[in-house]
This record gives sequence, structure tokens and C-alpha cells, in this order.
Amino acid sequence: MRALIIGRFQPFHLGHLKIIEDLSKKHDYIIIGIGSAQESHSVDNPFTAGERHLMIANSLESRNINNFYLVPIEDIYRNALWVAHVEAIAPPFNVVYSANPLTKRLFQERGYDVIIPEMYRRDIYSGREIRRRMIHGENWEELVSREVIKVIEEIDGISRIREIAKGDEYNDYQPRK
Repeated sequence: MRALIIGRFQPFHLGHLKIIEDLSKKHDYIIIGIGSAQESHSVDNPFTAGERHLMIANSLESRNINNFYLVPIEDIYRNALWVAHVEAIAPPFNVVYSANPLTKRLFQERGYDVIIPEMYRRDIYSGREIRRRMIHGENWEELVSREVIKVIEEIDGISRIREIAKGDEYNDYQPRK
């Protein structure tokens, strides 16, 4: 059986890793949709789809998890067509994992079983919290794998997000409550 999980992975963190490790034991293959693949170089989406691909692939392969496919998924901004768009670009899948209410609803309307994955330490394992820490010079490295740190260092991702965040609208960038 093949399972689909979609996320923005901005960046890929230890909470994502834990969920995918668990799914890799339950399913023959995990299709990992890199959502909002067209987005990059913004505070909410600082990393490109290719950079996120490296973060995910390197993290999983270093843990001998090899039963996954990575699929970049661009937003099409038409909810009625979005699931068909995903089906057209991803390998076939039998079940969907998502905690996003809209994603859950759209896939259920297409007849898929949707399972809400158990979130692992969501209070700290949050892309928004990690990006906030990066901007403010706080310890973010403890929330991601060594492989993700390496990719972010290679692309000078900290400088990127801090420069982008210099605008007034990001001076108070805070984690979601």
C-alpha cells in the first residue's frame, strides 16, 4: 500500500521526520508531496522545492529509509481541481495523511481515507517556530536533523531569511498560537 503525505516542509524538521519514520514502517511506500513547490524566498516559504527535496531525501536516506517518493506539488488555487492535480503528478496512492482540515476534506470528497497523523511535539516542532528562531538568532538547529542543517548552511539560508525578514511586517514574526 502507498500512502501520501503533503507538507510545505519549510524546513523539514524532527516532527516531520518522526511522522515519516512511523509511516515508512506501516506502508510499502510513502509519497511525500512537497507542497507550495512554486514558493520560495519569503519568510513563510524561504526554501525552494529543490532545497526541501534535499533536506528530506538526505534526512531519510541517512536513517536507511528508502521507501519514499518525493513529488513537488505546485498550488493551483482551485480547490475543486486540486486533488485531481495531485493525482496527475504523484504515483498512485491508497491513503492520505494530513492534519490540514481543507486537505482532509478535499481528499475525503474524492473518496480517499484520510488519517490525521499523530503530531510529535507540535509545540516546538513547527516550521514557523524554526523560522522565527532563525530570524532572531535563537537555537533552531536542535529542531532539525544534521542533514537539514547542512543544506541550510550550504545555501546560506539563515542570511536569506534574515534579509527577507528585514521588512517592517516581519519585525514581530512570532510563532502561531
